[in-house]
Amino acid sequence: MSKKSKTAILCVDDERIVLTSLRDQIERHFGKTHQCELAQSADEALEVLAELNEDGVSTLIIVSDWLMPGMKGDELLIQVHQQFPKIKKILLTGQANLEAIDRTQKLADLHQYLSKPWEEEILIAVIASGLEEKDV
Repeated sequence: MSKKSKTAILCVDDERIVLTSLRDQIERHFGKTHQCELAQSADEALEVLAELNEDGVSTLIIVSDWLMPGMKGDELLIQVHQQFPKIKKILLTGQANLEAIDRTQKLADLHQYLSKPWEEEILIAVIASGLEEKDV
């Protein structure tokens, strides 16, 4: 079994195909240095974050959809920010309204908003910029 990275990027979306695509793109570009974790709901994302934290793995970035059953992405990112303010938060959605984006920027220190469908190069550049800011 290979040694797990001590840093992670978490992707949250209720659509499995979106998560698979995100995982493939993130692992292709960051897989040697960061593990990629997936969650299909906000509640699952909070559980994954807690487990990673318990295991001594620092989650550096969370990429979340907005429109999901149960808790929406802006609420999730606000909760994450309250518990883990250093995590860079990216909202990736085709559904979010401007009010939700603005609220996430103000209350969760949103790193970036990306719309679906996304371009891999832009997603990777946004994640890379978030990772660079972690080193500052």
